[in-house]
Amino acid sequence: MSKLNKQYQYDVLIIGSGAAGLNLALLLALQARVALVSKAPLTESATLYAQGGISAVLGEHDSIDSHVEDTLTAGCGLCDEKVVRLAVERGAHSIQWLIDHGIAFTQSSAENGKPGYHLTREGGHSHRRIIHAADATGREVETTLAGQARQHPNIDVFENHTAIDLITGQKLGLRNHRCLGAYILDEAKNRVAVFRAKFIVLATGGAGKVYLYTSNPDVSTGDGIAMAWRAGCRIANMEFIQFHPTCLYHPETKSFLITEAIRGEGGKLRLPDGTTFMQRFHPQAELAPRDIVARAIDHEMKRLGAECVYLDISHASTNFITEHFPTIYERCLKLGYDMTQQAIPVVPAAHYVCGGIKTDALGRSDIEGLYAIGETAFTGMHGANRMASNSLLECLVFAEAASRDILAQLDKTDIAEPLPEWDESRVSDSDEEVVVTHNWHELRRFMWNYVGIVRTDKRLQRAKRRIELLLQEIDEYYSHFRITKNLIELRNLSVVADLIIRSAILRTESRGLHYTLDAPQIDNSRPPKNTVLIPKNFVGKSK
Repeated sequence: MSKLNKQYQYDVLIIGSGAAGLNLALLLALQARVALVSKAPLTESATLYAQGGISAVLGEHDSIDSHVEDTLTAGCGLCDEKVVRLAVERGAHSIQWLIDHGIAFTQSSAENGKPGYHLTREGGHSHRRIIHAADATGREVETTLAGQARQHPNIDVFENHTAIDLITGQKLGLRNHRCLGAYILDEAKNRVAVFRAKFIVLATGGAGKVYLYTSNPDVSTGDGIAMAWRAGCRIANMEFIQFHPTCLYHPETKSFLITEAIRGEGGKLRLPDGTTFMQRFHPQAELAPRDIVARAIDHEMKRLGAECVYLDISHASTNFITEHFPTIYERCLKLGYDMTQQAIPVVPAAHYVCGGIKTDALGRSDIEGLYAIGETAFTGMHGANRMASNSLLECLVFAEAASRDILAQLDKTDIAEPLPEWDESRVSDSDEEVVVTHNWHELRRFMWNYVGIVRTDKRLQRAKRRIELLLQEIDEYYSHFRITKNLIELRNLSVVADLIIRSAILRTESRGLHYTLDAPQIDNSRPPKNTVLIPKNFVGKSK
């Protein structure tokens, strides 16, 4: 790393430090100088909280074709089969890469799958193919890889640095529309730094915080999607927001996910009176795809006026529960629920964005030099509904693909000349920070009420009117006052909310995660299409 006019210069700038960003950084650092930017402490990402595991074909009776077929079925006709097959075929290799890097997966007997490792089953999967580290797979992956990134001589870690916007040739009025770098807020120094790089990678995760209730951590504010949209990238399939069926329902908890693996191991969903209900909604009952389970819970809660439903695995032995779900067991016990003896209260919550920045199978976006990987990207893998535990698989496979593509171009690419500094000459400190807080709460509440698990045309139009006003207010505020992390996140969430609403309005059918009472069936009269939004400053060629 070198500084020139207070500008950081690297071969590759990676924004985001979850599984996708960390994996990519470690792969690139073998030949490149890497800046790894995290807007919180390095390990604070959605990956850290991922409980279930990683799907891969490891079992003796499993097959690539079966995993592909299950994924395509869950995706309701919108998956890109070539992309799905690529990811599935690279699954075992990606798992081995993690094992080689010290990830300690749960051991088991050989009859459960790959000798030495326990495999579980989750919704939508026809076989046991989820390799895991107890019920804290994400924590094991995140902390192990983060530790290695910190120690690597070719990786510089920038914690508590929040990306504001991408710097492109188009923005600077150049003929070359390449992505050249990014403006990034250094919270400790309260100043905006310029990062220049040959390649910029967005690995910023999802946008669950656009909803009132979410399983996501506070950092999941759609930053990469919003920045890419403002820079001129196409965004696809934002109407498909996955609501995880089971988050713990308790006033003292915040975004605590209850892994789907509990249902994979025989857990039952029950109404307040103890009766089961999933068999009325799908032949696979508790193992139905997540969209169906979430809608079923939502339906029963509204029908009964219930605050929650209950997840029951108390029929399993105490040893089995404490061995396989130690994190969940301890957390519930502290809150007064002994899951070895009783059912635990659960509700759905926003969990995963199946759409995002449109990329190819190498992670390349519409803008030269700009890549997107992980949840922030739209590769075509998930279609209208992501199958359980395919997300970490996607992070690993496409990080590797992007690394190969970037390294192949590294020596042929020049770094940009010094870029314009961040201009604060016409702004002042805000004396009404309450405006940001108020808009944040308003946004998340109307998105939950109008653009949630079940939608209608009327609800979407109400949301459209509100987001239009909110965008104007936020833009005006942004142009007059110095930026803060909260303002950056609010600005990005408002853009993401607008993209979700616009995409949902365009889809006039119910498919996968998008369910509307005005058109409750899939439209089979024509081939299914992705919803692709094109920004006004788009300079590429639509494909």
